[in-house]
Amino acid sequence: MRHCIYPGTFDPITRGHLDVLGRAARLFDRVTVAVARDSAKTLLFTAEERIEMLRPSLVSHAHVSAVLFDGLLVEFATAQGATAIIRGLRALSDFEFEFNMALMNRHLRPTVETIFVMPNEAYSYCSSTLVKQVARHGGDVAHFVPPNVAVALKAKFKRP
Repeated sequence: MRHCIYPGTFDPITRGHLDVLGRAARLFDRVTVAVARDSAKTLLFTAEERIEMLRPSLVSHAHVSAVLFDGLLVEFATAQGATAIIRGLRALSDFEFEFNMALMNRHLRPTVETIFVMPNEAYSYCSSTLVKQVARHGGDVAHFVPPNVAVALKAKFKRP
């Protein structure tokens, strides 16, 4: 069985993330979305909130699951029995960071491949950071995130 890990903070999940997930789901028999519990990033949502926001988007994919994880990604992938890690590349600016991470992961665990997937061009400029910024200032993010995520963002940035 071909199994991959799609890791990220998903703070919050965007339609770009879901597009990459859909592509991974077509390529692999099993996909585990690995939501990072901790991150060097400043997170808006807790790990539990992020995974709960993600779950409704997985209903249409019977062979996709979501879990929280800590620690080194390649160790998690190996423990899960995965042979690949999926990483989305929106733009050339993503490549250098992702390339270096893929090489480090290969050094740590040569049996786990990293596969780069490009999202639909409609989502190439969309990032969780930009979505949060738009939401923080009261903008409409409905085009960029699932409906439940738009509601959660609105609640987080509720103004008195």
